[in-house]
Amino acid sequence: MAKKSTFDITSEVDLQEVDNAVNQGRKEVGQRYDFKGTTAEIDFDKEAGTLTLLADDDYRLKSLVDVVETKLVRRGVPIRNLDFGDVQPASAGKVRQVVRLQQGISTEKGKEIVKEIKSGGFKKVQAQIQEDQVRVQAPSIDELQAVIKHLKQTDFGLELQFGNFR
Repeated sequence: MAKKSTFDITSEVDLQEVDNAVNQGRKEVGQRYDFKGTTAEIDFDKEAGTLTLLADDDYRLKSLVDVVETKLVRRGVPIRNLDFGDVQPASAGKVRQVVRLQQGISTEKGKEIVKEIKSGGFKKVQAQIQEDQVRVQAPSIDELQAVIKHLKQTDFGLELQFGNFR
């Protein structure tokens, strides 16, 4: 029985870094001239994994999104894992947008990843979905590295991390 090598494909967001980025964003919004005297709020719910952005109008909301994205990128948080909801009207003529942080790989995305691995022509490579991650097995480490290279070139709409390499 040959030993199989494995690795896990995950997609995680460091919530502490998101919290730090939100705090930096709030500080910048408080100092920027174009936000003086206006409503521009960034709320982070760590439990639900959501950001709620509130602004006076669509233009300021777009500026607020730019500030948040910039701070997240500087903190090393993948912005591909942000799921922007629709812009909704709030009280007093303001607008609100809820941004959900995607933690883990959904079953649908997992199926896409498994399908991509199978269609990639990798022999003896097996992939299976385990809750919010995908485990890939192969008898050869070289094949696993080829799978990683192949998956990095494919866009699944979220940032993939490859870990637990054994």
